[in-house]
Amino acid sequence: MPKELHAALCDYEGSHYRTDFWEGQGREFEDKAERIALRHLLPPYGMRLVEIGAGFGRLADMYSPFDEIVLLDYSFSLLQEARERLGNENITYVAANIYQMPLSTGAVDTAVMVRVAHHLADIPSALGEISRILCNGGTLVMEYANKRHIKAILRYLLGRQRWSPFSPEPYEFVTLNFDFHPSWMTRQLLTAGFHIETERAVSHLRMGLLKRHVPADLLARMDGWLQQPGSVLKLSPSIFVRARRPGKLPPSLNKDIFRCPICGTEPLAATPDGVACPNCNRVWPLRDGIYDFKNVT
Repeated sequence: MPKELHAALCDYEGSHYRTDFWEGQGREFEDKAERIALRHLLPPYGMRLVEIGAGFGRLADMYSPFDEIVLLDYSFSLLQEARERLGNENITYVAANIYQMPLSTGAVDTAVMVRVAHHLADIPSALGEISRILCNGGTLVMEYANKRHIKAILRYLLGRQRWSPFSPEPYEFVTLNFDFHPSWMTRQLLTAGFHIETERAVSHLRMGLLKRHVPADLLARMDGWLQQPGSVLKLSPSIFVRARRPGKLPPSLNKDIFRCPICGTEPLAATPDGVACPNCNRVWPLRDGIYDFKNVT
């Protein structure tokens, strides 16, 4: 039986994440650089993909080769924004937390997690859940914030920061915001049973001066040239990883994708207003086209 929620969660409910963080802070370069990395790391096609921490659906247009898309986020309001922008065709919206995902075992063949790991206090539990929902041979594409990036190293060597970028443990610079050492994250992925296939070091050129004077398209293209060779030293602030779960991909996936996040029963039964657990009798509502696993009725 799954444990009750045991780790604090970063909740963007009610935030203006798209307008304040992305559009209001001039992060066009970061968006373009991350898309370059994803184009190289995503499988060319697939049956069912889940993006964990999908937010307002910034990257959803990159998933068109997949038959089905699940956008999962803890913020109901951001998923509402995503649904207004993207509609319902081929997309299932799920409000839930990563430590108790309401997806059945082996429900997806691809999982994507970008700009989420740095908010996770319990990486081993999160990776365990991701491994569970991936089918045999399934692919995880994830990004994490790198504590051992070049600017952190220089600040440390010059005595301008107290914490060491070389120490393996995660560094929490503000509440629920973590940077990770690459060797530590590699160890967590291997412990969770993943085989790391390839990596890319992203956002080498994330510098205010360059962003102000070099067009974002050109700057991102230059960053793209550095991503593969840069993965050897991993000195960029962001690291992307493609890892695979052992086994052979099945010819098809179960059409019943939901699991009770409280008692672990799967599949759930469809109701006129959502889905229900036949074991513990909890009902999870469908509100505004979004399966709401934050609220139980």
